[in-house]
Amino acid sequence: MRPHIEPFCDRDAAFKHMTLPGFARGMHYKMLSFDPDTGACSMTVQLDAGYRQAPGFAWSERELIVIEGELRVGERTCRKGHYFFIPAGYAMPEVTAPGGCLLLEMVNTGEPSHVESTEHHPLAQVNLYHDVDSYMDIPWAMGNVAKPSVAAGCLIKLLNFNPMSHAMTFLYCMTPGFYQDNISYHDCAEESYHLWGTSWMMQFGDIPTGGYFWRPAYINHGAFASEYGCIALGRTDSKLFNHFHYNPWSTPVENANRSLARVYQRDPLLYQWALSFDHNHPHGPEDFEQTMQRRGSEAGHDHAEHQSDGRRHDHWHGHHHHHDDSPHHHHHDHDHDHDHSHH
Repeated sequence: MRPHIEPFCDRDAAFKHMTLPGFARGMHYKMLSFDPDTGACSMTVQLDAGYRQAPGFAWSERELIVIEGELRVGERTCRKGHYFFIPAGYAMPEVTAPGGCLLLEMVNTGEPSHVESTEHHPLAQVNLYHDVDSYMDIPWAMGNVAKPSVAAGCLIKLLNFNPMSHAMTFLYCMTPGFYQDNISYHDCAEESYHLWGTSWMMQFGDIPTGGYFWRPAYINHGAFASEYGCIALGRTDSKLFNHFHYNPWSTPVENANRSLARVYQRDPLLYQWALSFDHNHPHGPEDFEQTMQRRGSEAGHDHAEHQSDGRRHDHWHGHHHHHDDSPHHHHHDHDHDHDHSHH
């Protein structure tokens, strides 16, 4: 998993040359956060003027937003604020940056990669791809997507939502004079990058343009303020619930226990079921919708090798999980070959 990174400002770091195989010359990056187990990472990416990347796909799901400059994707010109959600195996057209471009790129399920191809991978979930000019084509909405809600003056634009995990990607804006006096923590990991402007947080002071954090669950943060306003991209890896309180000295363990106590109070039968021996499974109980036939492109998915019986899960990105007859014994054969020699 990714470690807690906070505070960090990418303006304080130098760009490095991207040297992984498959990437065109003229790509530079600043590593914001990195998962040593999977290779997943978030980066600020600078593309030199004249950069040109051949059509192709990545083995990992990716998200991009243009920070500065123009990115040409095929015949389209995408400017500041343009957001992309790109499923693993989805073949993008040629990507160029005639005048140079600054991006925020999040590689979510594996290390950065590029495989030249004009065809999607047969198992790519092509229907999940979407892109949008987030600055011009999505209106700001009230920031009460999570309850209890943040203070008035925090607005959001929802960019991506996972209906299974409730993970979200969104823009958020603190309007000038915004202030929230309580302390928060969540049951999910939280990530943020300041695209423009400065906010203030009690634990660290000012967070400027280029300010970033990767914050695991149950870590206190806040109070918050912004004198002149700011715009940031935020992400969570599961459902966002705001646990508010006024104790800045509570620990992550105490916060997690408080959260679990609320589950017990709100859903006592679910709490007892989850802790019972018969259902105590390290990966959670089976969701029959996830063990049905896999989704993807229409072609090539009726074959038995692409179906699951709920016991053996074949992941086309290289993971093979084998479960024997006992619900409490698990053999995992993970075949990862990561070369993270970014220079």
